[in-house]
Amino acid sequence: MTTQKAFLECKGVWKVFGPGAEDFATNPGGEASTEEFSAHGLIAGVRDASLSVAKGEIFIIMGLSGSGKSTLVRCMTGLHELTAGHVLIDGIDINNISEKELVKLRRKKISMVFQDFALLPHLTVLGNIAFPLKVQGVPRAEREATARKMIELVGLSGRESYYPDELSGGQQQRVGIARSLTTQPEVWFLDEPFSALDPLIRQEMQSEFLRLQAMLHKTIVFITHDFDEAIRLADRMAVMKDGEIVQMGTPEEFILNPANDYIREFTKHIPKDKVLKVGSIANGSDAPTNDQPLQASASLQSVAEQVIAGDGRHPVIDAAGQVIGSLHRSELGPYLL
Repeated sequence: MTTQKAFLECKGVWKVFGPGAEDFATNPGGEASTEEFSAHGLIAGVRDASLSVAKGEIFIIMGLSGSGKSTLVRCMTGLHELTAGHVLIDGIDINNISEKELVKLRRKKISMVFQDFALLPHLTVLGNIAFPLKVQGVPRAEREATARKMIELVGLSGRESYYPDELSGGQQQRVGIARSLTTQPEVWFLDEPFSALDPLIRQEMQSEFLRLQAMLHKTIVFITHDFDEAIRLADRMAVMKDGEIVQMGTPEEFILNPANDYIREFTKHIPKDKVLKVGSIANGSDAPTNDQPLQASASLQSVAEQVIAGDGRHPVIDAAGQVIGSLHRSELGPYLL
């Protein structure tokens, strides 16, 4: 997926708050510590952030409170004016367009979902979901028809006339998600959308999110502070600290090659067999001797019982059925602890 052309790019993005921010961001810029920024009455919300998101990719940005993840997303959507750097969406540099063009870009290509749902209490489910189209001037019959399709998509059929206070937290979040999809955005930003939900409902909404993505293939930037949530949802991810991106890569890369002690602390309680795929530890040189193949894309957790119970080396195959390596039960030990 990372070999595809980037649909969303951040190039050297800075967001510094305070007087004289623009000058200080570039000189001394990355060499300045958080304390030096503070001494000048400045806060570095985002420091020299560069990343790219491919079309159809789920890209997770995570970090603890105050790490800069939400500030970076606000830079991506034009809600914060950049102190330095560039953000490009489908080749459009949002720093070099007018306010009118930016509003049009947000309406046509971008949609956002926040953790507080932000539903309008005086509107029904149907009214809330149709609201973005009403703002765009879409005729009532057309916008309500679209809203009903979104209601069915997120599993809320039969609740069209309910008001927000008549819905559970999970149902309210489904309304928020459906509303964000009515304009058929090309880039979908979600800022900790499930963090206010109970754990069981949160897992349910994560599953719902993956189901929707399998159908819609949106380009997604998803913000979370929960590493478990990140590794479940991400194609790739970035971890931020003090406004900087500390590491980027696939969830597997974070487990196998943590960049520093900060990342190790993040990952140390994550079950490796839950994250790692068979293909990532398959031996490419030893010939298989067992006739029971393993899918390279399967998690170690899902095949552990089969591998441990079997003799010899299992062939590991890719999506096309081609053997790309082999795996023996003796090689699972370090990843099942």
